[in-house]
Amino acid sequence: MRNGFIMKVLAINGSPHMDEGNTAMILNPFLEGMKETGSDVEVFYTRKLKIGACNGDMSCWFVNPGTCGQKDDMQMLLPKIKDADVIVWASPVYYHGITGPMKNVMDRQLPLHLLGTQMKPQKAVLVSTCSAWELSMFDSILLQMKTIYMRPDGSSYFAGALLRPMADGVKEMIKAGETGLVEGVFRAAREAGRQLAIEGMISVELQKQVSRELMPRDAYYKAAQMMMEQAQKAMKK
Repeated sequence: MRNGFIMKVLAINGSPHMDEGNTAMILNPFLEGMKETGSDVEVFYTRKLKIGACNGDMSCWFVNPGTCGQKDDMQMLLPKIKDADVIVWASPVYYHGITGPMKNVMDRQLPLHLLGTQMKPQKAVLVSTCSAWELSMFDSILLQMKTIYMRPDGSSYFAGALLRPMADGVKEMIKAGETGLVEGVFRAAREAGRQLAIEGMISVELQKQVSRELMPRDAYYKAAQMMMEQAQKAMKK
């Protein structure tokens, strides 16, 4: 809460694993940080939503302006997107982008763009994880979010990205009791939520802390290869 203003936060988790997935490891403490400031936070999971792909008939512009002709869960979600002060898009990167169900949600925002100046200024945040060690794996999804939300008319603003590479390794480090560096990542995610709610942005420093290197690249991929081989042997038994 800032100056008596309660921030409305809408988070959409595109991971098929929902709260059991790697993305939730970063998303949940981030949202907890926002809740600590009094923000009103609501979370939806694409796996639980029935939202079809945009059919591209443009009826939301030319037949029934501002209204999508499809009857599904997007009828419930669109008003929430419109009213949100902050939208948090959370998705793992499996193949150079957001998950398919989340892309459907993003595409189906098309009716809102007809409203133009009627839309309140919004901030957007990206939370994303991947199994690869390289931070460059997020380049495509980051470019997409910045393209959508960094509008010259000031109607929306990209407030930051919490990116966590080698996410599978994070879970393995927790299992092995190596929680020192990992806990620092989670603390940074929580503080990022608090900072966004209070200051309206996420500092570059906090974003870097969430993405920090936890082990050398070669060591990570060597451990990952060993785990894969053990899993393959177990499956053959």
